[in-house]
Amino acid sequence: MQAVIPFPDISPEIFTLQVFGLSFALRWYALAYLTGIFLGWLLARAALRRIRLWPADRPPMSETQLGDFITWLILGVVIGGRLGFVLFYQPAYYFANPAEIPAIWQGGMSFHGGLLGVAVATLIFCARARIPVLSAADMLALATPPGLLLGRIANFINAELWGRPTDMPWGVVFPGPAAQSCPGVIGACARHPSQLYEAGLEGLLLGLILIALTFGTRTLKYPGRLTGIFIIGYGLARMLVEMFRLADQQFITPGNPHGHVIRFTEAMGLTMGQILSLPMVVLGLAFVLWSLRKAGRPPA
Repeated sequence: MQAVIPFPDISPEIFTLQVFGLSFALRWYALAYLTGIFLGWLLARAALRRIRLWPADRPPMSETQLGDFITWLILGVVIGGRLGFVLFYQPAYYFANPAEIPAIWQGGMSFHGGLLGVAVATLIFCARARIPVLSAADMLALATPPGLLLGRIANFINAELWGRPTDMPWGVVFPGPAAQSCPGVIGACARHPSQLYEAGLEGLLLGLILIALTFGTRTLKYPGRLTGIFIIGYGLARMLVEMFRLADQQFITPGNPHGHVIRFTEAMGLTMGQILSLPMVVLGLAFVLWSLRKAGRPPA
């Protein structure tokens, strides 16, 4: 008999309140976002307070500006993440049902879309406040992994974005359709807990690396370098985990059971997540190489 791990009986809702006949629920996913933002703010504030970490011993913004910056980032995450999901993953459905595009409470957010939304928000905010963009991006890179870590754990609690079938002893039997959709398997179907793989790689490991580089080296002295390392790290981690993660339903067909985008290239068989992550790795390398080139120039 295959050894599996039963799914923990954790409700997606922490508690529900009834107020004047209306029901309000606090979900783990919402708490993950809120806690991730708070922890990211703590890391960014700690970096701002260490002025010797920054170029010319000048932090890119004040703590008051940091609070305003976070507001812009939240808008970028929500708007970009939702539009990214609509355009990258289910454009046909949402173009046919445009009234459902704003319905983020039904689920459906894209990290890559959120990243683009954050980039636009950062550019606008920095232009308005006359803040150096690359140093602001470096601070943002430092602050992002806690949200990734907690968000992926919330995905696990919600029993969503589960992985491909596995016979490994740490395979998890998720509730609902995931347990009954393994071809040729009689009984419960164990799957890779790919959400936890992502939490460990994109959140914990990458976060510890960025913290060590920020507070233990002179990385922030070279604007754009930490941003590049974050983008490379996330892109590589996501491409690795995509090997174990089941693709979104719209990419799965009878001849394409794991969601490979075969029409992109049959030889490579990349998933949509890998296709979107490849440009990230290239962009991250460009940031790092640019910062190294700048570091080799004599001061003006």
